[in-house]
Amino acid sequence: MEPLIHGILLAFGLILPLGVQNVFVFNQGATHKKFTNALPAVITAGLCDTLLIYLAVAGVSLIVFSFEWLKILLFLVGFFFLTYMGWVIRKDQPEVSTDSDRKHFSARRQITFAASVSLLNPHAILDTIGVIGTSSLAYNGYDKWAFMLACIAVSWVWFISLAIVGRKIGQIDGTGNLLKYINQISAIIIWIMAIYMGYQLYGLLK
Repeated sequence: MEPLIHGILLAFGLILPLGVQNVFVFNQGATHKKFTNALPAVITAGLCDTLLIYLAVAGVSLIVFSFEWLKILLFLVGFFFLTYMGWVIRKDQPEVSTDSDRKHFSARRQITFAASVSLLNPHAILDTIGVIGTSSLAYNGYDKWAFMLACIAVSWVWFISLAIVGRKIGQIDGTGNLLKYINQISAIIIWIMAIYMGYQLYGLLK
């Protein structure tokens, strides 16, 4: 029971802060007329988190933190990617009240972006591998599996909930104006994260 509770609380603590991954999944739920249309983003985000958590518990954290150049590369890629992602969300024009989905993210684009914000986000990688991977060292055998599955379950429940809440807001906001404001705020948050990441990269290069 202790590994389960530990995994649930730890996973919630890591996933609750508003990040690029959360913003993207929420936006997909909000801008599509049906919840099922946002499932590509939800499932991809869930699978990517599952992969990262598994690798973290498997001990990849020892490899990542052994090479300074690898951390620098992660932050460099992350800085440029977050800058681009903020621009894409800033330019996105939600249309929740029309019959056309032309400006909505297609399933393929959802999968691409969800995978990118999950696997190219250094903070997500370092948090998952560093925190969850390190915490899992306290357990062995069945307890380690229970801890890992608890973290994975929280991740899936969270992404599904985000998309559902986004869909509800999309239904309330028939004109799409609220979603446009949300996109503007989301883009600003993402750019702030990019700037912060650039600052951390500067610290690593000093």
